[in-house]
Amino acid sequence: MQIITSKENETVKYIKKLKDKKFRDETNEYIIEGIKLLQEAMQEKVTIKKIVLCEECDNGELKQNMLYEIAKYPCMYVSKKIFLSLSEVTTPQGVLAVVEKGDNSEKIDYNEDIIVALDGIADPGNLGTILRTIDSVGLTQIIVSKDTADCYNPKVVRSTMGAIFRLNIITSPNLVETMKEIKRHKFQVVATSLQTNNSMYDITYQKKVMVIGNEANGVSKEVMDLADSKIKIPMLGKTESLNASVATGILLYEYVRQKITK
Repeated sequence: MQIITSKENETVKYIKKLKDKKFRDETNEYIIEGIKLLQEAMQEKVTIKKIVLCEECDNGELKQNMLYEIAKYPCMYVSKKIFLSLSEVTTPQGVLAVVEKGDNSEKIDYNEDIIVALDGIADPGNLGTILRTIDSVGLTQIIVSKDTADCYNPKVVRSTMGAIFRLNIITSPNLVETMKEIKRHKFQVVATSLQTNNSMYDITYQKKVMVIGNEANGVSKEVMDLADSKIKIPMLGKTESLNASVATGILLYEYVRQKITK
C-alpha cells in the first residue's frame, strides 16, 4: 500500500484547490469530511470520486465499521501531515472524500407547501444549520441569493450533517425576479422583519415563500417591497432579534405544528 507523503502529489494539489469556491464551481465537486458524512453520502448514493484516508490518524471506528464499504471506491492513503493540510477541522477523524455536487435543478417545485429563500445569509454555520432544519421538516429544496454564503463551503457541509445530499439547492442570480416568478405561481411572499406588528402565528403556512434575511441587515429593501406580508417572532424578553438559523427553525416548526394539527 502506497502512502502519499508529498504535498506536490497531483491529487493532493487538486483536493486543496477544492477549498476554493471558484474551483468547486468549475469542477462541480466538493469535499466532505468525517465518518458520519461519508456514511450519509454512501447511503444517499452520492457520486464519490475519491476517498482519502490518514494512515497515522486515530480512526479505529472507521477501520472497524467502514473499511469494507470504503474499499468499493477509489481510495488513497496519505501521511498525517498531508491529511492535516487537507482537513478543515482541529481533530480530524482521518477520512475525507471528494464528491460530486449532484444534479441540482434550477426548477422550483411548486408542489411543496412552503419554500424557504435566503437573502444574503453570510455565516456558513448559520447556512448549514438552516439546510439541516429544512431537511428535518420534510422539505426538499431551498432558494439562495447569489450573495448568500456558498452551500458547499466545508463548514456549511459539516453543519448540514448530511442534509445537503437530500436538498435541491437553487441559486438565484436575481432574487427579486425569482420572487416575482414564484408569485406568478400563486405563492405569497412572506418576509421576516422587525418593523411589523404581525406575528408569525398570524399566518397559515400554505403556498408561502418564507424569506430569511441577512444576519445584520435583514431582508433587502427590493425583496421586502415585493412581500405580501411581513412577520416577526414575538419575544417576551429584552432581546430584539434572534440568530438567523434559530429564527428559521422557529418558523419552520410552526409550519410543522400547523401541518400535524390540521
